Amino acid sequence: MTGFLLWLLLLVFCWPLALLALVLYPIVWLLLLPLRLVGITVSAVFAFLGALLMLPARVLRGHPV
Repeated sequence: MTGFLLWLLLLVFCWPLALLALVLYPIVWLLLLPLRLVGITVSAVFAFLGALLMLPARVLRGHPV
């Protein structure tokens, strides 16, 4: 909601820049999408490695009764 209100404020003060931002936003989003997917993948790999390293401790601790 804040982003939309800021865009409306920009539309009032400088409408060509606001329209340019409106047109360029999807293009920038598409360009950054692979980087977001890489970030999600790296985060998942680190979570998997952390779980794998903690597995022996969890097995030795046993299940609570």
